[in-house]
Amino acid sequence: MFNQTEIAPITAARKKDSLGCLANQLHKDIELEAGDFTFYRKCRRQEKTSEVATPASDRGVLIGVSLSAGHRRRIISGNRSAMHEFDKDSVYIRNFEEDYRADLHGAFDFVLVEFSRAFITNTGYERSGTHMTGFSAQPGGKDPIFGHLAQVLALALDRESEASPLFIEQLGVTIGTHLVDHYGGAPAQSVKPGRRLSGLHEARAKDMLLAKTQDNVSLEEIANACNLSRSYFIRAFRETTNRTPHQWLLEQRIERARHLLRSSDASLSEIAIACGFSDQSHFTRTFTQLVGTPPGSWRRLAGS
Repeated sequence: MFNQTEIAPITAARKKDSLGCLANQLHKDIELEAGDFTFYRKCRRQEKTSEVATPASDRGVLIGVSLSAGHRRRIISGNRSAMHEFDKDSVYIRNFEEDYRADLHGAFDFVLVEFSRAFITNTGYERSGTHMTGFSAQPGGKDPIFGHLAQVLALALDRESEASPLFIEQLGVTIGTHLVDHYGGAPAQSVKPGRRLSGLHEARAKDMLLAKTQDNVSLEEIANACNLSRSYFIRAFRETTNRTPHQWLLEQRIERARHLLRSSDASLSEIAIACGFSDQSHFTRTFTQLVGTPPGSWRRLAGS
């Protein structure tokens, strides 16, 4: 469930959030828990200096991606410290097994993803056949792949009512796989082409996707039903259909919407709900993106 606040610049208690930030200094504070992943958007407009500190725990690993330039942070480890500059697409990785302390300087806008220890362990074994012992990345280094994924994730988090759990989970797996492959210190095993779903597994996956409305099914559930790992299932589904699970489901919903637009007098809002969209606005935006024309205009053209 989302936890989003827009905080006015007033004097408030110095309460810190789960990442150690002063919550009353954040202009935007979004948090979304989704199984193995917790997604965050942390934004501060004021040119302030503040400290972040969290004790060691078993929470897992955090990747942060900067959406804008101009932020600096001094990361302190024991008696040593180093200042790091953050540009757009700059990243840092934080292992919750270790104490973390940093001084944050200036405004910032970050998308962050926290991965459970179990996800990191399982993905490490699957991708490289080894146990993950840590991650190597210079704080502030740029990664355009993470930068692109962070922009997509930021849009999804900002559109709270339209956020698809299926799409969010898919993004989490993609970001986590890139993290393990490129910063985990072990070479990824080559992914053999042609890994397709069997006819039985393809039919089962599609039935499960279509049976649930509002994306109330997880990729992990579907993968388990097919006796596959989640990341293997996503790759095999894409190899089989040339679509990700989320893309395929959206296309099926739009096709059903077209049928209802042609064959019924239902309103756009009724069709939106019947096809699994959160509301008419979400339906209209998605239909226009995929079809090229708004649903109302498409209905008039189809009936002419």
